[in-house]
Amino acid sequence: MTKNTITVFKGDGIGPEITDAVLEILEKAGANLTYEIFNVGEAEYERNGALIPAAGLASFEKTHVLLKSPITTPVGKGFRSLNVTLRTKYDLYANIRPAKSNEAVRTPFPKVDLITFRENTEDLYVGVEEEIDENTMHATKIITREKSERICRAAFRYAEAHGRKKVTCVHKANIMKLSDGLFRSVFYEVAKEFPAIEADDKMVDAVCMMLVMHPENFDILVMPNLYGDIVSDLTSGLIGGLGLLPSSNIGDRLAMFEAVHGSAPDIAGKGIANPTAFLWSACMMLEHLGDNETAARIRRAVDATLKEAKSLTPDLGGTATTHEYTKAIVEKL
Repeated sequence: MTKNTITVFKGDGIGPEITDAVLEILEKAGANLTYEIFNVGEAEYERNGALIPAAGLASFEKTHVLLKSPITTPVGKGFRSLNVTLRTKYDLYANIRPAKSNEAVRTPFPKVDLITFRENTEDLYVGVEEEIDENTMHATKIITREKSERICRAAFRYAEAHGRKKVTCVHKANIMKLSDGLFRSVFYEVAKEFPAIEADDKMVDAVCMMLVMHPENFDILVMPNLYGDIVSDLTSGLIGGLGLLPSSNIGDRLAMFEAVHGSAPDIAGKGIANPTAFLWSACMMLEHLGDNETAARIRRAVDATLKEAKSLTPDLGGTATTHEYTKAIVEKL
């Protein structure tokens, strides 16, 4: 069988550590993959003046599939988020983040099973800002019919394909009457194409309240970029933290898979990083490539390791190193 070649970006902070862990597990699971691996991020920028080597971008454009580990983004200065840059450059418009409770990870919310669809290419993330004077800054929020329509349609198509029952539009149209109002109206236009799927809408502040009271009432949530960034992080808190939330960024031609969490420079090099979110993102990648069987085997091994609770990293309440946690998952395979 011909192997699928994918591009791998090793980021910075804990990025290289969790990349090595995930690639080891993929290999031991028998994933039908070969890799083109590149260093990217702040360290690469300081060495060569480029966040991503040109060969790395060329590889992604050739393989169409990217597994990308966390990358440090300076706050308030320096280069623009590499995640935002890649999503925009390659029109990876659908950010899909599933949050599902795991019985082995104890939280107050045992019945979470929802998916956030976040529009990835516009809203405030276009980065159009203007200094009016030294005390006044303006930021431009952009919402278009075309991009609202395709993210809403992606959410409904996913619901239809995966037996989901409801899609909820998240907005703030009572205040942002034109921009969020357009997103909401397009949502209901698209909903008419999927009469078997229930469609409703809620304001983002109300959704945040409801998520921490009755998250089991939600199924699929679709929303503009900024709300999606915030709400999806909230959903990670319901299931045990960002270390358990995978993510995919899907376009018409290319797809990028990454953990939602950051590069955690405070624990980099200590060997205690949790690779679970990145590993589950790799499972989403395997499913994208049609290898559902290997993805399922890895998920079962992770679930068994979490349930056994003998080799958990500190963020999950254990004392294991990244290597020990990885080894435990491999043994379950």
